[in-house]
Amino acid sequence: MTICFNGNDFKYEIEAVMKLFLPVTSFEFLYEETVSEGDYSVISVKEKEDFFLLKVTVCLNGKKAVMNGKSLKSKGIKKCEFPLCQMLYKCLLKITGKVQPWGAITGIRPVKEVNRLISEGLSEDEIHSVLKKKYFISDEKFNLAYKTAVTQESLIKIPENSFSLYISIPFCPTRCRYCSFVSHSMDSAVKLIPDYIAKLCEEIKIIADYADRHNLYLDTIYFGGGTPTSLSAEELDVIMKTVSECFTISDVREYTVEAGRADTITEEKLIVIKENGGRRISVNPQTMNDKVLETIGRSHTSEQVREAFSLARKVGFYNINTDLIAGLPSDNYESFKNTLNEVINLDPESITVHTLTLKRASSLFREADLVSDEDIAKMVSYSVEKLIEKGYNPYYLYRQKNTLSNLENVGYARVGKESLYNIFIMEETQTILAAGAAASTKLCDSKSGKIERIYNYKFPYEYINRFETLMEKKKDIDAFYEKYPIIR
Repeated sequence: MTICFNGNDFKYEIEAVMKLFLPVTSFEFLYEETVSEGDYSVISVKEKEDFFLLKVTVCLNGKKAVMNGKSLKSKGIKKCEFPLCQMLYKCLLKITGKVQPWGAITGIRPVKEVNRLISEGLSEDEIHSVLKKKYFISDEKFNLAYKTAVTQESLIKIPENSFSLYISIPFCPTRCRYCSFVSHSMDSAVKLIPDYIAKLCEEIKIIADYADRHNLYLDTIYFGGGTPTSLSAEELDVIMKTVSECFTISDVREYTVEAGRADTITEEKLIVIKENGGRRISVNPQTMNDKVLETIGRSHTSEQVREAFSLARKVGFYNINTDLIAGLPSDNYESFKNTLNEVINLDPESITVHTLTLKRASSLFREADLVSDEDIAKMVSYSVEKLIEKGYNPYYLYRQKNTLSNLENVGYARVGKESLYNIFIMEETQTILAAGAAASTKLCDSKSGKIERIYNYKFPYEYINRFETLMEKKKDIDAFYEKYPIIR
């Protein structure tokens, strides 16, 4: 589909709105040009004496919709962007008839907006009215976002001068068909692992120096991936011991290691995690349907998930998360219901329900053997209803581009078992210092609200080979805290 911009260049948000209705579509962008054939959109801003004249035209599948609007010139051209997005949304809704549950919200953090409005003193009804008028959000999704914000209320306040540490282990036993993360299967990556661990431990030590220099103290730790338990028990032990040598972990409020796939979980690895201070783990089935597991390329069974969960309890883990995905290929509504009910019966402390997201890097983007929008919506609605009924409260929520049916990912937890790290990263309230390939450091100043990011190289071989150059980039941490110093 072609999108033409006349008198503006609001590509990012306009494309995001288009993808709400056309999630697996490629777009061609033209500027100050016109098009009159095929499927196209024209986003136009014309300058008049006192105002900007706005016009959106959409032609799709032989149907056409046009909307006109105005924006005061005194507000500046940037203020034209959101009205154009609203107009585009209405045009696409008119043509397709597809009501979007989150309306015109394109950002990944809808709860952040709810939290902002709560902080301004607005009531629940007032917030509902604002979001419905501005974004056309459905009642169902507003209720979910508001419940999430209420759960976060006592948790979102962070200790002063604190930070979270993220450790990236970008390796997996095999690559799942839906995966778009930067991760390598163990067969192809095994030769990189010794050098990767050496560089990772070096970066952890460097991060510790930055933290000491700027009076930051460690609040939470999160090992993610990939699948951290793809590594051997000995390799995990080396990394976790480096963390405990570099930081005081006795005061850390939360220490998570994503154990992830059942085919990587052993008693030896779980003991290493526990003895090194890890207290929260994930056992992530994604589905308890063996046929679906085979379809998505997972080389384990649902029985192995049950065994891994039981083993984790035996070793002494009493804060276990499980991840599920709604919309996996060859799954259906009844199968998803059975999966959720089975996982609830395992009695984990938290359950995260993701909606399948199609990224270009995943094989599913090309093959697209997908579950219907209707079934996915039913899966997600059932998960909200069932989990809240069983005493799991929504505590963090985020959305991604290309998520099927324009739905969401939600973490649910029993009271007191919410993941602080997940809340902090979604609501952008705490500095996160990150080590490893594809890890992202996020520097937050609570007083000014300023956020800056430092991105590590994505691929393990690049991370290893360009490590010294990367550490030069880390000096931006010093620059940030020179501008926004922390004083104890």
